[in-house]
Amino acid sequence: MIRYHGINCLPLLPIPPPLAIGARHHSFACCSLNTNSGNADLLARLPQNTKQDTFRPLITFPPDIWGDRFASFYVDNSELLESYSRKVESLKETVGDSLIATKSSLLEKINLINLLYRLGVSYHFENEIEEQLDHLFEISNELVKMHHHDLSSVALIFQVFRQHGYNIPCDVFNKFTEKNGKFNSKLGRDVKGILSLHEACQWGIQGEDILDEANSFTIDQLQSLAMQSRPHLRQYILDALNRPYHRGVPRVEHRQFISFYEQEESSRNDTLLNLAKFDFNRLQLLHQQELKLLARWWKDLNLMSMVNIRDRIAEVHLWSVAHYFEPQYSRARKILSQLFQLLGALDDTYDAYGTYEELRCLTHAMLRWDRSALDQLPTDPLKALYKAILDTHEEAEKEVAKEGRSWAVTYTKEETMKTLKTYTVQARWTMEDRLPTLDEYLEEAVNTSGANLLLAQACIGMEEAGIEAFEWIARGEGKTLHGMNVIGRLYNDIVSNEDEEKRGLVAGLNCYMEEHGVSREEAIEAFRGRFRNAWKELNEDWLMRPTIVPRKILLRAFNMARVVDLTYKDADGLTYSEKVLKDYILKLFVEPIPL
Repeated sequence: MIRYHGINCLPLLPIPPPLAIGARHHSFACCSLNTNSGNADLLARLPQNTKQDTFRPLITFPPDIWGDRFASFYVDNSELLESYSRKVESLKETVGDSLIATKSSLLEKINLINLLYRLGVSYHFENEIEEQLDHLFEISNELVKMHHHDLSSVALIFQVFRQHGYNIPCDVFNKFTEKNGKFNSKLGRDVKGILSLHEACQWGIQGEDILDEANSFTIDQLQSLAMQSRPHLRQYILDALNRPYHRGVPRVEHRQFISFYEQEESSRNDTLLNLAKFDFNRLQLLHQQELKLLARWWKDLNLMSMVNIRDRIAEVHLWSVAHYFEPQYSRARKILSQLFQLLGALDDTYDAYGTYEELRCLTHAMLRWDRSALDQLPTDPLKALYKAILDTHEEAEKEVAKEGRSWAVTYTKEETMKTLKTYTVQARWTMEDRLPTLDEYLEEAVNTSGANLLLAQACIGMEEAGIEAFEWIARGEGKTLHGMNVIGRLYNDIVSNEDEEKRGLVAGLNCYMEEHGVSREEAIEAFRGRFRNAWKELNEDWLMRPTIVPRKILLRAFNMARVVDLTYKDADGLTYSEKVLKDYILKLFVEPIPL
């Protein structure tokens, strides 16, 4: 089920055709519902403590920490943008020449490609990188086995190829293990090698025991090495332990690595470093402009003055930039940010503002998805919210209709319908005071994480997302979608467990604790094992050739899992932004990199 701050919400997208409405009347004329249909169960999932006509379940949310800062951004930086762009184009030419240089060795090319990704400028050279890797992959396996490459080199080669979808076999690491399958303890002195191996083993799939062993080995070694390293390397090691590059939000990782790489004075490539700095600052200006327009759009809606909802437009735009930071996705970011912010507003209305009767009417209106339902809503705040939802979706549909892509919104409607249907099962559990097994819970709950719906919304503005991508999402099959949903579902369950328990809702953590007779801490550790398996599922689809859908679509699923990890790993970052997301927002949207 969609969670904006760890609390269940109903989705907001249109659902054609309107559902059949029966003749049973309540205190508002708009709420005539057929109790013999699934609507009765659907409405029964509304918060139980609101089933009084006038009870308003107000919750005190942490205040917005930004005020008008982003709405009043001064971003008339056309001259600065032009200056950055000239520098980027000049530096790109030099770097491009190095990438296609014929005299470079396999390891030199792989190292350069890795640096392009870590520094956030690989998107400038996608075709060149693919051509190089196609050629290098044909010879890489034999070269790695024949030559006396050290651990760092082998791990880097392995990581880069798998990162690009080339399924290089994991037996390249056999020469670093003992007869018992354990890695040679002498390797623990090789900081660079251990770091490379740690990053490489994140690309493992089911059945690759040597990579599982590598993960355990490198965690133990890095924890020890961090305490023995100079401050700048120590921080790099701790960051890798907390969140390996493969699981990090790309733009956050780029900013961190640029700072680290700048201090590597003896080995850094200043041309690459300068390209990364100028390009980061150039794109930051674009992201600032987007955020300014979004903040003004949200402020003009004025929903905050009418409904008890949270103002999180900067945090929401961070999620959009996490999905795609490149300049060609500016429109896609705008659409996703607006839909996600309204999703949060709807969520808060259900959980922290509406009375039972108001929510019955709002649910009825959402199922109809028609402007004629506006006049039937009982209060002005609900009308304002409903109108904002209709207007924003219509605007998005008009934008993509210019390219004949209005069908993209239609597919999101179908995803919403499936999400609505799954709510009835969880509603019945709550009403029956029944705690299902974890597997039973996941069978339903994974489908209600909202991840498929959000992925469809993220694809609306992407020209690369054809009908086959939306049909794949609609089918809900495959390891990528399952892994993405497990990560989205269980992270939310961990951070929201105590709140949901107080409110009588079913959460996966409680299911596991009851089924296995374990403590909350033990259940969380078991969930972390499921996270590891979920990442392996994502990896497996990624390493298929050909992939089930274009790789750019799979990348959005990866990035959704990554931003969920960033937001929910330690706390509910969308609600408690100051504790979790504030520093990332400052680094990505406010503070340029010193040049």
